[in-house]
Order: sequence, then structure tokens, then C-alpha cells
Amino acid sequence: MKHAVVILAAGKGTRMKSARPKVLHPLLGEPMIRYPVRAALASGAERVVVVVGHGADEVRGALADLPVLFAEQGEPLGTAHALRAAGGVLETFDGPVVVLGGDTPLVSPATLAAPATALVAQGGEGMALLTLTLEDPTGYGRVLRGADGRVRAIVEEKDAGPEERGVREVNSGVYAFDRRVWGFLDTLSNQNAAGEYYLPDVVRRYLEAGLPVAAVPAPDPAELLGANDRAQLAVLEGILLDRLRRRWMRSGVRMHLPETIYLEPSVRLAPDAVLEPGVVLKGATEIGEGARIGAYSVVADSVIAPGAEVRPHSVLEGARLAAGAVAGPFARLRPGAVLEEGAFVGNFVEVKKARLGPGVKAGHLAYLGDAEVGEGTNVGAGVITANYDGERKHRTVVGRRAFLGSNSVLVAPVTIGEEAFVAGGSTITKDVPDGALAIARGRQKVLEGWVWRRRREYPKEREERS
Repeated sequence: MKHAVVILAAGKGTRMKSARPKVLHPLLGEPMIRYPVRAALASGAERVVVVVGHGADEVRGALADLPVLFAEQGEPLGTAHALRAAGGVLETFDGPVVVLGGDTPLVSPATLAAPATALVAQGGEGMALLTLTLEDPTGYGRVLRGADGRVRAIVEEKDAGPEERGVREVNSGVYAFDRRVWGFLDTLSNQNAAGEYYLPDVVRRYLEAGLPVAAVPAPDPAELLGANDRAQLAVLEGILLDRLRRRWMRSGVRMHLPETIYLEPSVRLAPDAVLEPGVVLKGATEIGEGARIGAYSVVADSVIAPGAEVRPHSVLEGARLAAGAVAGPFARLRPGAVLEEGAFVGNFVEVKKARLGPGVKAGHLAYLGDAEVGEGTNVGAGVITANYDGERKHRTVVGRRAFLGSNSVLVAPVTIGEEAFVAGGSTITKDVPDGALAIARGRQKVLEGWVWRRRREYPKEREERS
């Protein structure tokens, strides 16, 4: 079936109370507009046209990587006026034109294609619309059917009588039109309180012309929920998040207290991965088979290999953990951090643009930046690679099976050889050969009895302190 989709994304969304265009508010890390656009493309649409207005350049930028066309509405004069803006792109298109709002991120490709399918089934003549049956239809236009089940009118709530208000089938705002729509749009009036042109008036034109109007019940009303304010945005995000969690759990991922876990559609999880409570997974993150992410850890744009572990309260961004590597608890891995097989960084260790070889241990309180640390090296507490000279970053290279004593500072650029030993408290500014001991600290001096002598010499000062 050849069809086109028009997505109306020109509105400001004043109820969002934001300078950001309504359709660019994020849902699970992505602008809302990307969801209906992807659904339209997946529905098999031959052309997808996004009508822009407020924040047009920003909306175009958010969709720059997707094969869509754009039409600009200019002055915002209602939904029918917005569709008219797409006429320059689609007036010669021979097939159903599906229209929906850009704030409907839950719609599926099948549901989006349904009104076009119904239009084709009636010979491609007339129009079709998706309808919802709601327990509380307040605020929606009611769909009135005749005795034969055909649509005879769409009545807005403000114009509906008591009997009509009791109708629970409502207009969803998703339509499919034949080519006559472009002519009907030119006949609409804006003689209403808002001075705008509305799409439901187009339905009336089709009915007045005696053309068929098919009403297609949507299988799941939740798919057509929109977001007019932040509260409704949160509801939509909750639904999307619940879908994602269920999808991954059905694929073999273990989630403890899944309602506390946040993840984005771009995240990839393997079977038997374990997510503890409060985990946040963002961006291009991949979690391998059997890997474990500890409670309240945040992992963004990182790759966690099978069997690796991120312990609780750790923060990873742009990092890679090989099989058997462990980070945390309370570890901070910044972009370019690589832990090879069996490497371990513990509490309050920060790693940035550094590769830690197999079996490297940095148990606590260290900073390793712009560094290469060889296999089996032990990094003591308080070790720092001083990589910045105030203007440029420099690298530190540490050979295999070296020992970096506690509270030592390696002033880059510097190389520590294989099996070298850096004594605790040293400040290393020159290369250390393989197998050498490096000590760079002031010689210890002990003055026996100094404290007791001082106390006898300064009794008055001691009394004042007490």
C-alpha cells in the first residue's frame, strides 16, 4: 500500500511552560517527535512530511538523520492550516495521506497504517479516521454513527447535546484522506473563537459531499495519548519505559525492582544481564551476557562485556569493561576509560582516557588519567597521574607488574618500567627503568624527646589551649 504521512509539529506547546518546542521535549533521552516519525517510516510510508513552525530549525536538526521532508506553516492558524502547508509537497501524491500530531509518541506502525488501509479498502475514495472508546470521553469530539454503522457526524463537546455527550467513541485526531482533501482545505472557515482552521471541519466536508468516511477503532487507546503539559509527558515516558523493561525481561534480562530502573531505547542488553535497583542506563550502552550493574549506578555510552561487574553507586561514561573486569563501588570512569580482562578499580577511583591492562588493581582513592597501565600492576591508595601542566595533557606509561606505592604522584610525561617499584609518597618526575626502585621524597628526620621538651619550655601556651 502506497501512502504518505504528515506529522504536525509546528505548535509551541504553551502548557509545557518552556522555551523548547513541544515536540522536542525528551522521552527516554530522545526528542518526542522522533517516535511518531520512526513509526511513520516503519509503517511503509512512501513519504513522511513534518510540518514545522515554532523552533523550525531545531526540529529539523533533531530529525536530520531521518529520511523526512519538511513543510513550514508560518503563522499558526490551526491543524487544518498546518496540513495545508504540506500541500506543496503532497498535492500530486496519488495515495492516502495519513495525518497525526507530533505529540503522539506511543503510536505503532500498524495502528498508524490502519486508516490508510481502511481508505484503500473502500476503493481509495473518501477518508478514514481512527477512533477511541473511552470510559471518560470528556474533552473529545464524539463520533456519531447512523443505524447502518456509518459515520454521520463528528460533534465537538462544546456543541454536543446531552445524548451526544453520552457517546464514548471519540475522534483520535489521526486521519487518512484522499486527494480531495486539498480542495476541501481551501473551503474551510476560521469563524470561531480562536480564529483557526480545524481538521474536524474537513470531516464535515467529506460527509456533506456524500463521500465515505470510515471510522477505524484503535486497538489500544494508550497508543494515541498525547502530551500537552509536563504531567502528561511523564505519563507517556512511564508507558514507554514500562514497555522497554518488559521487552528486555522477556528477552532474559534480570531486573530487581524493575519499576526503579531507567533505560533508553538505544541501550542493548544480553540475556542473563542483571540490573539491581535504581540503575540508570543511557545512550549507546551495551551490557553483555551475565554482566551485573550494581544498585544506583549510572552507565552511559559504555560497553560492559559478558561477566564484567559494575558495583553499586558507580558512574561510567564512554567506558569499556572487558570480561571479568570490576568497577566500584563508587567508581568514576570517564570517556576513554578501558578496563581489560580481570582489571579492578574500587571505591573513589577515577579513570579518564586510560587503559588498565589485564589484572591491574587500583583498589581505592586514585586518579588515573591519560595513562597506559601494564598487566598485573598494583596501584596504591592515593596514586595520581598528574597529566595536566596548565596548557596541555600528557601521558603516563606504566609497564607490566609494576608497584605504585600509596600517595605517589606520577608527573607526566613519564614512563615507569616493567616490575619497577615506586615508593609510597614519592613524586616521580623522571622515567624509572625496568626493575628499579624509585624514591622521591624528603629524607625522614626524627628528633627524639622533642615533644616533651617543647611542653616543658612552653607551659603557659599549653595552659591556654586547655
